[in-house]
Amino acid sequence: MHPITWPDFEKVHLCVGTVLAAEDLPNARKPAYVLTIDFGPHGIKRSSAQITRHYTKEELIGRQVVAVINFPPKQIGSVMSECLVTGFPDANGDIVLTSVERPLPELGALEEILTLSLVQPQNTPTNGSS
Repeated sequence: MHPITWPDFEKVHLCVGTVLAAEDLPNARKPAYVLTIDFGPHGIKRSSAQITRHYTKEELIGRQVVAVINFPPKQIGSVMSECLVTGFPDANGDIVLTSVERPLPELGALEEILTLSLVQPQNTPTNGSS
């Protein structure tokens, strides 16, 4: 594994979005869906996702996913993929989506949340003493 720096990580725009539609990707080499995802102020984007083993199109509607939204668009078969939906392979290599533990608004990016949680105000005691 090649280590990255914090500035490298800050370039990755990870956002939570809600799946509005899921369709079969015709003529795909591996079975895949085309997801239409609402990222709130970041717009509605489409993505190709090879997630047909664990998810039906119907159960994806309304599901929140985590995606990288600042990659340049990429042609995947007949679809222009505008974001990368994240997931991890199970023991068989089939993708399980990355998810959030409770519903979130489609407002912010992961780096904004991390930055807020890592920044501590100046001159604030951390052990309760002054």
